[in-house]
Amino acid sequence: MLELRPGCECCDRDLPPDSRDAMICTFECTFCAACAAEVLHGVCPNCGGELVRRPVRPPAALARHPASTTRVFNPDCAARKAG
Repeated sequence: MLELRPGCECCDRDLPPDSRDAMICTFECTFCAACAAEVLHGVCPNCGGELVRRPVRPPAALARHPASTTRVFNPDCAARKAG
């Protein structure tokens, strides 16, 4: 079951479980659509895998299986955009 991590690992933007702007790789590294496209060019910086849109968990299922509250943030990712 997907963790549905709460934020972008690159810019730390909130990505609630119902967000259609969340992108993930096969290891569930999570990024906002803007960082995935503009900074990472569709490739996960952690594993080199493809970033795809994260599915939205239906509300009834989310109540039984809540999203993760653990944030992962890598400020070095955001530095790529500046550089």
